[in-house]
Amino acid sequence: MKSADIRSSFLDYFRSHGHEVVPSSALVPENDPTLLFTNAGMVPFKDVFLGRESLGYVRAASAQRCVRAGGKHNDLENVGYTARHHTFFEMLGNFSFGDYFKRDAIELAWRYLTQVLKIPAQRLWVTVFEEDDEAAAIWLNEIGVDPARFARIGAADNFWAMGDTGPCGPCSEIFYDHGPEIPGGPPGSPDADGDRYVEIWNLVFMQYNRDAQGVLHPLPKPSVDTGMGLERLAAVMQGVHSNYEIDIFQRLIEATADLAGCADRHNPSLKVIADHIRSCSFLIADGVLPSNEGRGYVLRRIIRRAVRHGHKLGLQDAFFYRLVATLSAVMGEAYPELVKSQSLVERILRQEEERFSETLAKGLHILEQDIKDLQGKTLPGHTVFLLYDTYGFPVDLTADIARERGLSLDLHGFEQEMAAQRARARAASHFDMDYPGEIQLDVSSEFTGYEYEQDEGEVVALLNKAGQVVEALQAGEEGGVVLNHTPFYAESGGQVGDTGELRRVDTCFVVRDTKKQGQAHVHFGVVQHGTIRCGETLGAHIDAERRLAIVLNHSATHLLHAALREILGDHVQQKGSLVAPERLRFDFSHFEPLTPEQLERIERHVNYAIRTNAKTKAQLMPMQAALESGALALFGEKYGAEVRVLSMGPFSVELCGGVHVERTGDIGLFKIVAESGVASGVRRIEALSGERALDYVRSTEHELFSLAGVLRTSRSELGDKLSQLLERSKGLEKELETLKAKLASQAGQALLEQVVDVAGIKVLSAELSGADPKSLRETVDQLKNKLGEAAVVLATIQDGKVSLVAGVTPGLSKRLPAGELVNMVAQQVGGKGGGRPDMAMAGGTNPQALPGALNTVSGWIQERIL
Repeated sequence: MKSADIRSSFLDYFRSHGHEVVPSSALVPENDPTLLFTNAGMVPFKDVFLGRESLGYVRAASAQRCVRAGGKHNDLENVGYTARHHTFFEMLGNFSFGDYFKRDAIELAWRYLTQVLKIPAQRLWVTVFEEDDEAAAIWLNEIGVDPARFARIGAADNFWAMGDTGPCGPCSEIFYDHGPEIPGGPPGSPDADGDRYVEIWNLVFMQYNRDAQGVLHPLPKPSVDTGMGLERLAAVMQGVHSNYEIDIFQRLIEATADLAGCADRHNPSLKVIADHIRSCSFLIADGVLPSNEGRGYVLRRIIRRAVRHGHKLGLQDAFFYRLVATLSAVMGEAYPELVKSQSLVERILRQEEERFSETLAKGLHILEQDIKDLQGKTLPGHTVFLLYDTYGFPVDLTADIARERGLSLDLHGFEQEMAAQRARARAASHFDMDYPGEIQLDVSSEFTGYEYEQDEGEVVALLNKAGQVVEALQAGEEGGVVLNHTPFYAESGGQVGDTGELRRVDTCFVVRDTKKQGQAHVHFGVVQHGTIRCGETLGAHIDAERRLAIVLNHSATHLLHAALREILGDHVQQKGSLVAPERLRFDFSHFEPLTPEQLERIERHVNYAIRTNAKTKAQLMPMQAALESGALALFGEKYGAEVRVLSMGPFSVELCGGVHVERTGDIGLFKIVAESGVASGVRRIEALSGERALDYVRSTEHELFSLAGVLRTSRSELGDKLSQLLERSKGLEKELETLKAKLASQAGQALLEQVVDVAGIKVLSAELSGADPKSLRETVDQLKNKLGEAAVVLATIQDGKVSLVAGVTPGLSKRLPAGELVNMVAQQVGGKGGGRPDMAMAGGTNPQALPGALNTVSGWIQERIL
């Protein structure tokens, strides 16, 4: 059976048994910052198992794409060295959410393997948790598994847990026997680590909840979570031992071998590249871009490992991106999002590969040299760090190369180098915190700022400047005030906190910032006059004009995000933002600078949305319903079960708790003022909205009118006028250079009278007034050509600084290096310099010492010659 047929067969089987077939989720887990990548089939159902979410069905089945290449689940270093490790794999799974349990799960699995796939029962082995008598009885007494092919295994292998606490339970694993010609013993035996018996299916029975003390409590609704690797099952069904021999990998290996002209189809580098093109392509299709942190760095590591293995195969030019088309042909039918993103994936892989290729050869040369000079079997930490810091070699890439040579890494030394670098970075930058970073409060605030700019609230907590809870704040004291009701927005989602005043007749607290601590909105500021005590009621008045400017920028940010995705592509994801009253700043994932044409289209798109004056609408709804409605959620953010969805006409739908305009037309005007790169794969746009955008346009117009006045032309003809002036300026500069060169040449002729003979060498040291450095060099070259065997030092003084040029004819350059000669003179005039043995330059800051310094040239040459 082809891999695609197995995938379809599995899903069809469980669909016929009442399971909802669920499409594969993205490799970046939604609403779960605790996971780097989706690494198992149960990840999309995690909240269901935890009881936080309820679906419209109690049985599900899926073919889930997974990546294990970072964090706790990291198989990267084993890829290419074993028959079954991958960075990317597909997990077939069936799930019960409080519906069926052990008996049905076991029967469904056994029937599928033995009756649908017709795998001989005598090739299958079964294990259970050593204390799970219930599962053992089902296997032995009801299924009829041969006791000789059955084993009870301890908790390390057969008891599954989501974490140190939470849902957990025993599991039962099904193994396939690849035959006696493969080394290895059955599960539970001393030789179990061999490759003969391969686990193909794991049935997890979640029946307990483990508390903080480690006590197991029975779950009210026991559930089932199973997982079976498609690649391992395909190897069984296609009669091969290694996963890399199945149809999916063979197509990719063939394509790579053809590119490299490699006749050995078993070369490990071919396996590495075939595996890595899958993980890299799917990660990019799911919105991950290469970068120096987090998920992006894992992607970069995988790409660079693939490029290095291509280099081993003799592929010097970019090749990796050319495999995307083959992958789309193989897996595109099951995953149409891969086909949709093919051109984007190719562009990003090619760009990343070409960037790394520039340093790969240099880094490998250094590594080879260090290995050649190595004493012992451990690569020093400083070498590992140099490759990482200067040449972009991930540590596991260096480890990969070292392993091939039978070497290990000095990781302790590497960490010491890293720690030293971090210390240098900390010393180079510092910041002060105005307020405590984390304050523990057991009170909460109700935010009323969506409806009101003014409100009243009871003081439920007071903090002094050190963050300590106090009963009162006196006039002049800085601190924090917590109200049970407040219209002040606390800094969140990029929107800065509100400012304003908390007051009553005899008291005023000036709010400088508002931050959220737990469920409390803390108003930080200073008591201007009076005394504030817990239990009192204060009027809360935000700075309405400042809030309005923030609101305009925040709403404009949503429209900007939508425009970027519309014009650049769905790979654009928000990577950070700042919504302040003065401006907005938006960071987003993108792999290259934006062109002026793209920026103009983006700006037009946003202003069109503003002119339509579309109504904005905020709704509270369950997280899953929000995602199904098309609302954008930020990767890495943790949302609650209920979320606030903000829609702005047909243009934007996002999860957002911020404050916004009632209609898009309220924004007035949107103007981009800057675009730049802030990190690899991350771009930044800075923009203005409302009155500030209008002020910017007015200011620009004023500058244009002023320039037009200075140049005595109209604004419409300003460009032509500037072009004419620039052309004229270039012509005058060329004319001036020609005149200077002519004057320097004439002066050089006059200097010939100052030439002296030192031991048969023509020596000239003189000041050439009015010359620039370029004229000095040209004059020195002319004099060298005329004098034969000679050494020449010329100097000029401009703006109180000395410029020196020394020239030596080729026959003398070893005995009288021009760099040493010019440096000798430069040191006497308060400077230094250097250059080639035949020509060198220097500068100095003490022109008064120049005559005496030039007089030392002949003596210096005489000493060197004699």
